Amino acid sequence: TPRANRVLEDAYRETMTHGQSYIATEHLLLGIVSEGNGRAMDALRTMGVSGDAVRNAVDELVAQTPEDAPAGPRMAEPRIEGGIFGMPVGAGQMRPNANDDASMLEQFGRNLTKLAADKKLDPVIGRDREIERVMQVLARRQKNNPLILGDPGVGKTAIVEGLAQLIASGNVPDILRGKQVWTLDLASLVAGSKYRGEFEDRMKKVVAELEKSKNDILFIDEIHTVIGAGSAEGSIDAASILKPPLSRGEIQVIGATTAEEYRKHVEKDAAFERRFQPVNIGEPNNDDTISIIHGLQDRYEKHHHVHYTEAAIKAAVALSSRYIQDRFLPDKAIDVLDEAGARARIHKMSLPPEIAQVDADLLRVRTQKSEAASAQEFEQAARLRDQEKSLVAERDRLETEWREQLDKNIVTVDEDDIAKVVSGITGVPVSNLTETEASRLLRTEDILHQRVVGQDEAV
Repeated sequence: TPRANRVLEDAYRETMTHGQSYIATEHLLLGIVSEGNGRAMDALRTMGVSGDAVRNAVDELVAQTPEDAPAGPRMAEPRIEGGIFGMPVGAGQMRPNANDDASMLEQFGRNLTKLAADKKLDPVIGRDREIERVMQVLARRQKNNPLILGDPGVGKTAIVEGLAQLIASGNVPDILRGKQVWTLDLASLVAGSKYRGEFEDRMKKVVAELEKSKNDILFIDEIHTVIGAGSAEGSIDAASILKPPLSRGEIQVIGATTAEEYRKHVEKDAAFERRFQPVNIGEPNNDDTISIIHGLQDRYEKHHHVHYTEAAIKAAVALSSRYIQDRFLPDKAIDVLDEAGARARIHKMSLPPEIAQVDADLLRVRTQKSEAASAQEFEQAARLRDQEKSLVAERDRLETEWREQLDKNIVTVDEDDIAKVVSGITGVPVSNLTETEASRLLRTEDILHQRVVGQDEAV
């Protein structure tokens, strides 16, 4: 059409003005803006975008583009969009190979010592003896790689987090001062390694960083997975890459796995097994579990906006220990408390009908606005946009009032709530869970009569 021809001519002039040798999408956009009228400009005006804003965004983009940049896709569209709508040009855009210069440990791991220094790890209670044993192994001259063995949920990872917290606080022997504990995400390391040798290259770079730093300790949870990890026909696995530097004492690794997985996988690789010193972790007793929960109580209460009574904590430990047999303390008791808090929060935090009504109105207005924009009824779309803004403001006001009211009324989680959660997990009736031993003994005769028929005198 004649208008399209004029837009192309304007785009060509913009290209010459900016001293570039090709017409890109940003030049076409400037051509549309230069035209001044048309459906495209009407749509931009409806969204509150002026021609000057478009031109400024494009000028800033072009200024950041090297003169010798090749013609072709340059991710210009989202960068222009960001500049038009008030975001910094290039915001949120990833450079190709942006992580090329980054540490492999930073890409595929987490610095537990830094997280501990930033108070982002849960406190570790009642594991002083086990943490001291791990520090003793780390301080050895040979075989200074602890392998933490224990059932699922007993706190193997928590012991390493406790070590990181001690290092961050400086409360460790001189040989461990300044150390950094990194946890490696082996799944991320394997993911995306399409070509032969790519995983081995990543793993060798991780090992090279550890050898170079001398102050980094690598923690590998579920360490049995490194045996065979990343291996394919004609390649080697992660364990084979770790063996030489471990045998030379050039890197330190903390592993964690269950006794079953240790026997099934690690023991079969004798060369890998003898680089480690096993540290056995047992299940804590009920009293120790209660102490552990006391250390975590504040964080769970803040998360769920509830208060746990002392009776609820003791009930969570006692009932989970007695009725949940396929898992271990303290994990199962903490899970029961967590679920009880979530249950109380869900019942407490149901949206008021006023907010639900505003949400329904918002959905209707947004749908009508989209339909009006699609039908090019821009005046109607603008009116609906204003209506949407007022509804959003109204919802924010109602939600603020509702949340302030919630914060004032803290829900209490008691032993009955714990019993209901354990009943839901195990299928045992709540009445059986909450019944005391004395009441059971009082009903012994009735229970025996149900089981033993025709022997009233004997019963």
